[in-house]
Amino acid sequence: MTLQENGYHYQVMRRAIDLIDASRTPLTLEALAGEMQMSPAHFQRLFSKWVGVSPKRYHQYLALGHAKALLRERFTTLAAADGAGLSGGGRLHDLFLRWEAMSPGDYAAGGAGLEIRWGWFDSPFGRALVMGTDRGLCGLGFAAEMGEAGCMADLRRRWPAADYVEAPEKLAPWVAAAFGERPGETPLYLIGAPFQIKVWEALLTIPSGHVTTYSEIAQSIGSPRAVRAVGTAVGRNPVSWLIPCHRALRKSGALGGYHWGLPVKRALLAWESARADA
Repeated sequence: MTLQENGYHYQVMRRAIDLIDASRTPLTLEALAGEMQMSPAHFQRLFSKWVGVSPKRYHQYLALGHAKALLRERFTTLAAADGAGLSGGGRLHDLFLRWEAMSPGDYAAGGAGLEIRWGWFDSPFGRALVMGTDRGLCGLGFAAEMGEAGCMADLRRRWPAADYVEAPEKLAPWVAAAFGERPGETPLYLIGAPFQIKVWEALLTIPSGHVTTYSEIAQSIGSPRAVRAVGTAVGRNPVSWLIPCHRALRKSGALGGYHWGLPVKRALLAWESARADA
C-alpha cells in the first residue's frame, strides 16, 4: 500500500472519527457508510484494509475509555521495558531506529550553520511535514488539525537560525521506512535541550501498542517531581510518530494533550492497538 493510499484512508477514517465524536449513540455501519457516500461493503473493506479490523471493532479502540484500558492492560514500566529489550524489537512495529543528539551548545545557537531539508509527504495520518539533516530526521509534524502553513511555522520556529532547503527526494527513503512502506533504517537527529532529549529517549523505549504516564517518564529519567516539565518536553517533541509522544497518557487514563491535535493522537493509538490485537 502506498503512502498516498494510506493518506486517503486516513482522511476517510478522520471523517468517521468526527461523526463518532458528534454522535451520542453508536453509529451503525450502514449509517457511517452513508455519510461517506459509500456502500457498507466498500466502506468496511476500506476501513479494514487501513486498520486491520472492522469499523465496529475500530470504534471500540477510538472510544475514550480505551485509553484507560490501555493503562490497565498495556501499561509499560519504562525501566522494565528497557531491561527486557522492548525498546528494540518491540518498538514501532520492528522498524529499526538509531539516534544521536545535537550538543547543548549547538542547540543554544538555534540551528545556526545547520542545513535542514524539508518536504511534504502523504502518511497514514494525513499530510506530514518531514525535516532532516544529513544525519537523520529531525522533524515530523501532522497538518490534519493545524494546516500546512501552521505546521511549517511550528517546526521552523524551533530552529530559527537554520537554513531550510526544500528537498523531499533526499528524505524520501527515510520517510518510506518510517511509515513501513519499505524496509530500511530511519536515523533520527534529536535537536533539543538536554532535559528534552532525556524525555524523548525515554519515549523511544515504549513499545508499539503500549502506553505509559507522564509521571512514569519523570521517574525513569531520575526527576520524579518534574511531571509538569516532562509534559512540556513531551509536547515539544519535534519528531512525532517515531518518537512516540502519543503513547504518554495522564495517570487518570485521560489522553492529555497532543501537539498535533487530539483526533490525531486517538487515531495513532487506535491504529497501533488494532495491529497489536490483529
